[in-house]
Amino acid sequence: MIQLSLIGIGTGNPDHVTLAAVNAMNRADLILIPRKGEKKSDLVDLRRLLCRKLLKDASPARIVEFDLPSRADSPDYLADVDDWHSAISNVWGDLIEQHLPKGGKAALMIWGDPSLYDSSLRIAEKLEHAGMPVEITVVPGITSLQVLTAEHRIPLNALAEPVIITTGRKLREAGWPADAGTVAVMLDSGGAFQSLAPDDIQIWWGAYLGMEKQCLMSGRLTDISDQIVARRAELRAEHGWIMDIYLLRRSPQANR
Repeated sequence: MIQLSLIGIGTGNPDHVTLAAVNAMNRADLILIPRKGEKKSDLVDLRRLLCRKLLKDASPARIVEFDLPSRADSPDYLADVDDWHSAISNVWGDLIEQHLPKGGKAALMIWGDPSLYDSSLRIAEKLEHAGMPVEITVVPGITSLQVLTAEHRIPLNALAEPVIITTGRKLREAGWPADAGTVAVMLDSGGAFQSLAPDDIQIWWGAYLGMEKQCLMSGRLTDISDQIVARRAELRAEHGWIMDIYLLRRSPQANR
């Protein structure tokens, strides 16, 4: 039997890793670390740092790095993602069988939280469907959405108003979600908020949340939209990658 732990590690700040996450890491026999290419080497470097800082001398964990398969980019987005998840699951399965042939405890450190716009749970389920005897556990982590609201010192929701969490692609396709007072947008390739009529919308934006290079901007969308897009492009060019999130809120009058 393989016990597979998906461990949420927060958004880049080692201080955001919970005690439960530390304990789960130290119980693991095998920790798998994905490499996402040179442009995103910061992400693997952070995982290496966490292992150095948080694993005790007595920990049995063997650390194994692997190259993350790339995703195809065709018009059939959902099919591409499913194929990509299958390829990742195959890599996980091969490594687990190679390093834990008699069973044991495997773990992956998941950026943010495994339940919020992350596919590690879906990938892990493919191991079960392939016949691997695996028991999956989840250790929750601090999400980028929590860090965004904390850094901007704002509540997630307006008083008595609902919140919708969506993606940049969906925001472009469908516009402002019906009856939403606040919209949190993740996985935006850049500037999906420009597809909205900016009247009476406030935006709180953040990139590299929890990291030393964290960047925050906020204001009326009509005033700051172009500035965010320009700053995002600068940061992406400087670092080779970007991870950002933002919160949009309409005034109560605009919802009527």
